[in-house]
Amino acid sequence: MTVTVDVEERPVEPDETEAAEEAVVEAEPAAVQSDSRKPWARWTGLTLAFAAMLLAVAAGYFNWQDGSVRLAQAAATESVRAASDGTVAMLSYRPETVDTELKSAAGRLTGGFRDEYTKLVDTVVAPGAKQKHISAVATVPDAASVSATENHAVVLVFVNQTTTIGADSPTASTSTVRVTLDKVHDRWLISQFDPV
Repeated sequence: MTVTVDVEERPVEPDETEAAEEAVVEAEPAAVQSDSRKPWARWTGLTLAFAAMLLAVAAGYFNWQDGSVRLAQAAATESVRAASDGTVAMLSYRPETVDTELKSAAGRLTGGFRDEYTKLVDTVVAPGAKQKHISAVATVPDAASVSATENHAVVLVFVNQTTTIGADSPTASTSTVRVTLDKVHDRWLISQFDPV
């Protein structure tokens, strides 16, 4: 048995051919256009990731900087207090207790300055205070931090001192001292004491 199928051959119109070619031509730019969007999307993603990384680094830096500023502020406050208290202890004494008072003051000092101060107290100040009945009272009406880091500070101290020799009237003096401190075992100790 044989089956015959009639296929109608129809001539192709020129309009249909042009339409088919235009469809092919139009399809190609769409493919190119979608490929060009992919690199743009990649660059956008990379840019956003880079921006997020920069923000994270900046946030970390500012957090570290904030911590450093807080440490410096705490160091300034603590060192001003230590310089003021140490200055008063070093410059205040009575003839009856000069040895114990100034020996206690030496505990607020460090390094070569401590040795110099102890030598001066032992050879000049204590013997003179006992012999001539000298007493001194120092106060610090004001002090200011010049610089401060976590372990080193410089403080400007304004000192008022009243000295009495025997039965004479007290004499008052004022001075300004540049006090350098070092942090040793969590304590601010005076390492230099320079009158300005």
